[in-house]
Amino acid sequence: MDDWKSGFLECSPLFMPFRHLQHYFQNLSRWPSHDDLNSLITQNKKNILTQSGKAIRFVPQATGKQDVEQKYEARIYLAGEIQTRAHNWHDLFNALVWQIFPLTKSILNQIHFQAQQVESSNNTPNRCGLRDAVTLFDESGVIVVSDQSSLTRLLLEFEWKSLFWQQRDAVLQSMRFFVFGHGLYEKALNPYTGMTGKGIVFDVDQAFFARSLPDQLNILDTMLASFLSNAQLSSAQLTPVPVLGYPGWIGENQYEAYYENKQYFRDRRR
Repeated sequence: MDDWKSGFLECSPLFMPFRHLQHYFQNLSRWPSHDDLNSLITQNKKNILTQSGKAIRFVPQATGKQDVEQKYEARIYLAGEIQTRAHNWHDLFNALVWQIFPLTKSILNQIHFQAQQVESSNNTPNRCGLRDAVTLFDESGVIVVSDQSSLTRLLLEFEWKSLFWQQRDAVLQSMRFFVFGHGLYEKALNPYTGMTGKGIVFDVDQAFFARSLPDQLNILDTMLASFLSNAQLSSAQLTPVPVLGYPGWIGENQYEAYYENKQYFRDRRR
């Protein structure tokens, strides 16, 4: 736990979206505190707001029984306060995703808050399907972009070997995966064959791939926030993405036989 930086700053391409933040942490010899995470917002020259207009800040997790207004999503929406556990990878990655996809995270928070209000007023004991879907994406989401519809079609049709092996060069040139879910980032600390994300796919033009990483993330954040704001997301809309199939994301996938594992690269149900 003390050597926390080696977990994701030096390394796996799965953590690529955080790369432009590395220099903020290089001289930090201890686990980032709440003050460090709040300072990062300022250093990164971002004014991150909830959809209710509150500036976000990271605070310690509350203990004991909480009123409805003090529960996790409500507290973010109403006060901008994101409860974050110390020395906890799951919460650290959540904080970092807020830094790189602030619009989308604020939209997800708004969806949760509004759905909770409806559930509370209707005295509904179970979460609605919409909240299940946004939770699934928040935890395990992957943004897939490509400028070639033929590659997107192979992904949506679960033609994994054709996509990742036979079209390997095209994938490297014209398709990118951006991990969104903080739960998936936590799994990526110890990647294993079987890691699967829940994808939302966007078409982009070739010029997208020539942009800087911060520009790419800003574009994706705007696209994703708009999509979530205008769609009644369901879990069925999230396509399975075996993320370790992406060329170079794990050493074993340099061999054709890797893609013959049907337990991981599953056929589409007909």
